[in-house]
Amino acid sequence: MAGSIVPLSACSTMEETILPATATPVSPDVKLKVGLVGCGGRGTGAANQALSADPNVELVALGDLFPDQIERSVEQLSHRHADKMDVPEERKFTGFDCYQKVIDSGVDVVLLAAPPAFRPAHLKYAVDAGVHSFCEKPVAVDAPGVRSILDSVKKSKEKDLSVVSGFCWRYHNAKRAFFQQINDGGVGEIRTVYNTYLTGSLWYRDRQPDWNDKEYQMRNWLYYNWISGDHIVEQAVHSIDFMSWAMGDEMPESVIGTGGRQVRTDERYGNIYDHFAITYQYANGAKGFHFCRQQPNCENSYKAEVFGSDGIGRAFASGIEYSINGSNPWEYDGEINDMYQTQHDELFEAIRTGRPINDGELMANSTMLGIMGRMAAYTGRKITWEEAMNSTEKLGPDHHDWDTIPDATALEVAMPGVTRFS
Repeated sequence: MAGSIVPLSACSTMEETILPATATPVSPDVKLKVGLVGCGGRGTGAANQALSADPNVELVALGDLFPDQIERSVEQLSHRHADKMDVPEERKFTGFDCYQKVIDSGVDVVLLAAPPAFRPAHLKYAVDAGVHSFCEKPVAVDAPGVRSILDSVKKSKEKDLSVVSGFCWRYHNAKRAFFQQINDGGVGEIRTVYNTYLTGSLWYRDRQPDWNDKEYQMRNWLYYNWISGDHIVEQAVHSIDFMSWAMGDEMPESVIGTGGRQVRTDERYGNIYDHFAITYQYANGAKGFHFCRQQPNCENSYKAEVFGSDGIGRAFASGIEYSINGSNPWEYDGEINDMYQTQHDELFEAIRTGRPINDGELMANSTMLGIMGRMAAYTGRKITWEEAMNSTEKLGPDHHDWDTIPDATALEVAMPGVTRFS
């Protein structure tokens, strides 16, 4: 197709994203300054891990839409890292432009943990400023956002910057060993990958007397697809990433799927679905089946099962089962690490040694797989990878501020067979 976007060629394992020593090493005597954008639970956790990853780091700036989030984060981090905190009032930034102020404050590393809709702009600004990044997943909520991420990733490589992804299981020892076995032919030719993310309900914040409609929406961002991408993109994308990892990060040809709202019928829950069932079709005939759900009082499941010509591999997110049954039996018996900590350990080691880590294409690919599944479920039609990557649909405004936040009452719930693909 003339003018079409060429599909990505992704790397097969996270370890292969470690590039040659092209950057200038940073002496252990040099203090690395860290900034945090997005001071919720995940952002605060990332900051804790970053401050634990290197003996000579300091948190110097925080940014969030809301000042109470910043104060809560500072309080929690100060209990653990009082000696690594230097965040005066003038480096606590609020508002939609807080990311610019955090990055401009002179940080060496920025932790990008605001809601997904804002990630493309935040990463672009960090890369343009020459700052290393920890970039939470997912990295966008629509195809234009993914394309922006890819542009930033290209520039980050040209600048020898490290970009570590929030696809945390790629830093888990057992998962690394398991998927290496799969990629090395442990189950033979892969026929099917079945992956699940079946959970109960997530958090919800009751409206407070001083919140207007826009603040209420931003405080409950999970439930609005223009901010979160819907839960298949925001949460269940971890399991879709398992599928992609098993398939050597080869992108599928097409996808079909369904989804809807069975328990999220109240307007409090915005316009997202509460379940999806998606089938990914690969060029070699293999299929990936993804099933996710956020409904209370139901059976939970968070795993990947890989069915091949010579065996079956199983990797569970909960518990410690990582095994292959068949012609090449295997079971993981090594150390179970803290994958969240390992992400930051490897990020700061990469900066110190001058050997950049760049997870950019991988995180864009896996995010796009989640978006592609949502597109198929929302519209009820078959979506090809090329169509998805070239989609012009933007779920939210081009520029984010209090004036551009959509009216929540005008946000429609997608209807398969009615909602159009664009």
